[in-house]
Amino acid sequence: MRRFLLVAGLFATAVGLLWIGQGTGTVPWPRSSFMVNQLQWAGYGAAMAGFGLVLIWQSNQ
Repeated sequence: MRRFLLVAGLFATAVGLLWIGQGTGTVPWPRSSFMVNQLQWAGYGAAMAGFGLVLIWQSNQ
């Protein structure tokens, strides 16, 4: 179970960071993405990254 939580947490954190980058326009990839320069997605990304960090923390408990 610990390994699953760690992998899921790392994945969620990576996806969250990507969403933050796309939402702020820092990572304009792919160019046709509807998420680029939409601050709403940066907020979703912050929530997802936070959730991922909680999963990582839980995997170490």
